Amino acid sequence: MSDLPGYVTSCMNTMKLALLALLVAGGIVLQILACALYNNWWPMLSVIMYVLLPLPLLCSAGLDDYSSLSESDSSWVSAVKFLTGASGIGSIAIPAILKHGGVIGWGAMIMEIASFFVLVFAIMCYIRMCNDDD
Repeated sequence: MSDLPGYVTSCMNTMKLALLALLVAGGIVLQILACALYNNWWPMLSVIMYVLLPLPLLCSAGLDDYSSLSESDSSWVSAVKFLTGASGIGSIAIPAILKHGGVIGWGAMIMEIASFFVLVFAIMCYIRMCNDDD
């Protein structure tokens, strides 16, 4: 893409950023609709996991040998990967547990899980976009 003019690459980067913003907004809208449409705000418990999900990754930013995709013998890196995975699974488990307990209905559970996957897709697109810039 080095042969494109500067204004074209700038416009493409702006479009990528706008797409990410729309994905995140869509995930948040699904989260709120899962609560508002069914007049039950218990599905908002999964927001706790959305907050906890990036914390281990943020705390591990100072590790020298950290890479989320590579294998490592470091116990700290393994702990970070475990806590991140546990938070991710918790984001799916909370709506499933609430549905199993009869607190929410099928529609709210499906919207909650769809919200999770939309937000994960936005994060994956962001990571891909950052890797393309390098």
